[in-house]
Amino acid sequence: MSAYALAQVHSVEFGPDIVEYLERIDATLDPFGGRFVVHGGKPQTVEGSWAEADLILIEFPDHERARAWWDSPAYREILPLRTRHMVADIVLVEGVPAGYRGADALKH
Repeated sequence: MSAYALAQVHSVEFGPDIVEYLERIDATLDPFGGRFVVHGGKPQTVEGSWAEADLILIEFPDHERARAWWDSPAYREILPLRTRHMVADIVLVEGVPAGYRGADALKH
């Protein structure tokens, strides 16, 4: 079942470190089957309140590979390039199986 890394990006100081991070991140995703689904899209709030933030959504084949990517030496090596210049909330979350219906949540 797919899993996702979801980031809500509050601010970015764009400069050489961020450029290098962006140039190198795909190589860290490839061994784990990660791919960008949303990268920097601004959400359109249709209900409630949502922070004025960009969204990044990366899909992985499963939670184990998402976590392995996050913990990988290759990603840990470039992480400071981002964290020194970006304020973000980041979560890893499992998706739902194919054919999932909203009422399936009642079965738990």
